[in-house]
Amino acid sequence: MDDTTNTIKHVASPLARQTLLDDKLTRPVAGRRPIPLLPWLQVIKIGGRAIMDRGHEAILPLVDELRKLLPEHRLLILTGAGIRARHLYSVGLDLGLPVGSLAPLAASEAGQNGHILACLLAPEGVSYIEHPTIANQLAIHLTAARAVVGSAFPPYHHHEFPTSRIPPHRADTGAFLIADALGAAGLTIVEDVDGVYTSDPNGPDGAKAQLLRETSAADLAKLEGTLPFDRTLLEVMTTARHLARVQIVNGLVPGRLTAALRGHHVGSLIHTGVRQA
Repeated sequence: MDDTTNTIKHVASPLARQTLLDDKLTRPVAGRRPIPLLPWLQVIKIGGRAIMDRGHEAILPLVDELRKLLPEHRLLILTGAGIRARHLYSVGLDLGLPVGSLAPLAASEAGQNGHILACLLAPEGVSYIEHPTIANQLAIHLTAARAVVGSAFPPYHHHEFPTSRIPPHRADTGAFLIADALGAAGLTIVEDVDGVYTSDPNGPDGAKAQLLRETSAADLAKLEGTLPFDRTLLEVMTTARHLARVQIVNGLVPGRLTAALRGHHVGSLIHTGVRQA
């Protein structure tokens, strides 16, 4: 019998026979910063309870400001959930629903807020798109229009981590994850306060609250008390690959959002844990 030649091809790879869970082993290959996909994109997250729940008095001036910003920037506008999501949490918890079932219910309200905002910006060609479209076709939508609107809730849904009775990954976290994954130019979170304070400015000790104009995710993680965003945001900031900072601005003050997108310091700057290449 003739000898047969082994024609199997072996592709050399530095990750062969390596565990992909060991950061020390994967860093030589994966340690470089990924290519930013949309480096010209500005991501704006608009609070549901802070802005959308306030009705026309808060929404319409912000819509006018967004409309004027369209010639200057290409925008991904993401909306959060508000008081209706809190009602859903209350009913769902009373019924004993798991956290993975509460997450998509709350996300549905964030989507409703997004549809409202997109309708108001429709004359400018702005439309609402779902998560799969944001993930796969955002670039072409932003070629056709200067902005699109989507839900800020990350689509963990039934795969949400069961570490809490309330879904930990909410709108602020979702906005950061998509902005950092796309390598966006920046993320601006629009709330109803001037930024991050040492304590709740609307609480019993509000008179003692001091505005932190510039801080870091690491420092805020040590701060006790309430924050104007989800605490899980601080966790994902520590593993950022593109976004070096996030700015929190007051959307109830006309011009704040415009100034922030033009690079001015008009709120609270939070530095992330972005790793340089």
